[in-house]
Parts: sequence; structure tokens; C-alpha cells
Amino acid sequence: MFVGHIGAGLAIGSVERRVNVGAFVAAALLLDIVLWSFVLLGRESVVIPADFARTHQPEFDFPFSHGLAAAIAWSTLAGAFAWIASARLPALRVRVALLAAAAVFSHWLLDVLVHRPEMPVAGADSAMLGLALWDSMAVALAVEAALVVAGLLLYVRDSGLARRRTVALAALVLVTLAFTVAGMTIAPPPPSAQAMAATSLVTIAVVVALIGWLARRPPAATR
Repeated sequence: MFVGHIGAGLAIGSVERRVNVGAFVAAALLLDIVLWSFVLLGRESVVIPADFARTHQPEFDFPFSHGLAAAIAWSTLAGAFAWIASARLPALRVRVALLAAAAVFSHWLLDVLVHRPEMPVAGADSAMLGLALWDSMAVALAVEAALVVAGLLLYVRDSGLARRRTVALAALVLVTLAFTVAGMTIAPPPPSAQAMAATSLVTIAVVVALIGWLARRPPAATR
């Protein structure tokens, strides 16, 4: 799940347009930012199994980023950060904090839908959750596509963006969807977990930065 998280961030961003939607997309991807950072630091791990070419499912050990308790903690921290960061908008602080926390926690909800039972409740030795929708990859990708298209439509409706920015944003999201489908169906196995982590972090940074840039509106439009 990657582009589906972008869809969730866009949908949440449509609720509060006075904040650049890039912030909500970043929040929706936060757990993956933590995961791949921890993989590079050796605190969490991902294994590329022998049957990856068939399943396109790595095996994760990620209690600090994708455990239920961890997701609640990261959501709380994101909400607190959003509350602090929105000090110049006192009337919006609670609203923005709650939306940021919801964006972060939406990541866990979507991931528990697609992952096999490998997402711990509290730690590595706790119960594992996961509905394994990736075992039916065509269905999983259809759900992910529906999520991002719905999020995109919700956001661009009455967005106030210039037409060319709207078209560019839609093109970026749809290209990201195409790469997600390719990555989950025909892409070869990554050379290593570290390469997968580094590539994922760069991809997240580029996509979030582009969405944030395309979603910029004139100051008068944000009041």
C-alpha cells in the first residue's frame, strides 16, 4: 500500500483546505517513513523472500512503526506536532491536530487490510494482525486504485487550484498509481532491504514535495 495512503491524505486534506494537503499526505505516509528509516538504522527489518517474484510481498518485522500501539503513539505525536505548528491559526489548532493524527492512523488501518498477519498489537511477541488482502493482489490493487481516485476527486473538487495545477496533480497521482501497480505485479525483487528502504524514502520525499508544491494556492485563497 503506497498510493492508497496518498488517497487517504488527499481525502483528509479536502476537509481542511487552509492547510497545504502535502502535510496531510506526509502524515498519511509517516509510518512508512519511520519504517524505512528504522530499516536503515537496523531497528526494524524487511526480508525479500524467495517467492517474491510471484507474491511481491516482503516479510516485515516492524513493531516500532506498524504495531497498533506504535501507530497510536505516532498518531499522537503527529497530532501534537500539528497543534504546535499551527500556533498562528489558533482557531484551527485542535482541528488540524485531529486531522493530522487521523491521517497517520489511517495508514495503520489500510495496512492491516492488505498485510498478512504480521502487524503486532503491542510488540514482537504480541498477537499479530493482518487481513492478507495482498494474497488476492488484483482485488487489493483495485481497492487501492479506488482509494486514491476517490481521494483525488474529493480534493480537487472546489480546491481553488488553477486548472493546470489540478491537471498536473491528477497526472502525478495517476502516474504514482501506475508505478504502484507495476511494483506489485511485474517489478523484479529489490537488490537488498537497504536499497528498498532508501528508494522508498526518496520516492516518498519526492512525491510529497511535488504534491505540496502543486497544491499551493495564492494567499487570498487560503483564508
